[in-house]
Amino acid sequence: MRLAVNPTRMELLKLRKRLVVARRGHKLLKDKLDGLMKEFMRIAREYKTLRLAVDNELPSVLKLFVLAEITSSRLITENALESTRQDLDVVLHARRLMGVVVPRLEITFGEVAGSYSLIHTSPELDRAISALREFLPKLLHMAETEETVHRLSREVEKTRRRVNALEHTLIPRMVETIKYINTKLDEMERSNTSRLMKIKAQRLAREMSSRLS
Repeated sequence: MRLAVNPTRMELLKLRKRLVVARRGHKLLKDKLDGLMKEFMRIAREYKTLRLAVDNELPSVLKLFVLAEITSSRLITENALESTRQDLDVVLHARRLMGVVVPRLEITFGEVAGSYSLIHTSPELDRAISALREFLPKLLHMAETEETVHRLSREVEKTRRRVNALEHTLIPRMVETIKYINTKLDEMERSNTSRLMKIKAQRLAREMSSRLS
């Protein structure tokens, strides 16, 4: 399907310039799409590894808290945790990856408020708290990686749509329209040449007629 333009030399020049820009833009977008796909696949593999590690580690952490309750009691364990509260700050930062804004989560542990009796609590509680402290940053890293995968995926789809629109719609329409204008201009040129030749022939005929008379 051609573009709706008049078949003039001015429009032909404009279209040729637009076609150059469109092809350049298509190449840039195609390069961007290739880069995005590579980065997306890399982050997706990283997320898969992190997810597997989190899924494997979480039951072990929970098991330590269960053991702490079994070896002492739920009440003692809950009181111990209540008496040793610790602030946890999670700060959301932003960074750019292939032009896409993606999150970066930073976790900070505050000071431990209070303490609990080591006599009445189970050693498993210490191990459980230590395991949870090591586990939380991994969980947050997995969460930020998952969101990064989603954002890169959306950018890949958006860029792919733009590449396809240029490659399969706009550029072919421009090429077809340029061919159409060239054909029309050639027809007009042949028509003008034929008309001029007729005028010239008529003029020569009149001149010859006037000379003979």
